[in-house]
Amino acid sequence: MTNIDPWSSTEIQDNEHMFSEFGLEKIPDAVRKKLDHHLFRRGIVIAHRDFGKVLQRIETKKPFINITGIASSGKLHLGHKVDIDLFVFFKSLGAKNYFAVSDIDAYVSRPKIQNMNDATEIAQENIAHLLALGLEKKDLYVQSQKEPRYYEFAFEISKKITENTYRAIYGHTDLGKVSAVLLQIADILHPQLEEFEGTMPSITGIGLEQDPHAKITRDVCKRLPYKLETPSFIYFKHQSGLQEGKKMSSSDPDTAIFLDDSPEEIKRKVNKAFSGGKDTLEEHRKQGGNPDIDKTYEILKFHHPDDDLVKHTYQEYKKGKMLTGELKTLCREFLTETLAKHQEKVKKTMKIAEQMMK
Repeated sequence: MTNIDPWSSTEIQDNEHMFSEFGLEKIPDAVRKKLDHHLFRRGIVIAHRDFGKVLQRIETKKPFINITGIASSGKLHLGHKVDIDLFVFFKSLGAKNYFAVSDIDAYVSRPKIQNMNDATEIAQENIAHLLALGLEKKDLYVQSQKEPRYYEFAFEISKKITENTYRAIYGHTDLGKVSAVLLQIADILHPQLEEFEGTMPSITGIGLEQDPHAKITRDVCKRLPYKLETPSFIYFKHQSGLQEGKKMSSSDPDTAIFLDDSPEEIKRKVNKAFSGGKDTLEEHRKQGGNPDIDKTYEILKFHHPDDDLVKHTYQEYKKGKMLTGELKTLCREFLTETLAKHQEKVKKTMKIAEQMMK
């Protein structure tokens, strides 16, 4: 069986083996139509584990738990925004919301974070961006500020995982990452404890490479002495990095468009991004480009709100009617305008973030 490293910066190239080898289920077309969001309409959300019971709660307007998180190991980028956009969408459907700002996770599992003060500073900045993207203060919690019951629960979880089980899933027993996994399981399951929301279905949006976390969480859930619903997971394609074969990563700045990037940085990065265009103008006009591998087009597909524009861009580029330079200009202008507006919001939400981290 293939091992997947959820901490790796390498992009998963073959999505199909995730269905055949790991038992993920594809998102049916009928579900895409019901859930009217571009991440579903454009095929970015591609798989699930046990999503049906959450969908039933959505359709009957009953509450469900919406839980995800991001390790505060660096600046937020467009790849993170996919996860945040999905969380905000489920929030709009009446969910009970838990977004973990995972500062302890970042400290124990990321070598570049040398102390908790570093993780705390990054967490504060991350919170400001999260609030600007549509979350509310009540939707967020910081791992290091959680109540004692959360940590008690994490220790309970530790007794339900053997070394052999952990090694079989992750291929190692790095103690920092073991600690991070225990907290991630606690993040996903603790909202169902009676001290919080109580037993109900929950949904967590993750990238395909995060599936090991989903499997161990679902397994541990069944071993705990509580009446808990086995958590559901929904999987999105991880937005690839600006260079071929890499994910967007905070640790590799040239792979990512960060939410605080300046217009100059946006221009530089988009201009250098891997292109699906042909080598010459003549070839491109005659044969057309390949938007399916073009990193600039991918940004529009993942983030531009206008379905018609995204579809038209795909068709025109593939026919060779739109040139690579024109595609990059379209992307630069979109990002520059969008991120400028976002950064203005962050100036206001930073005060709230500072208060939360005091």
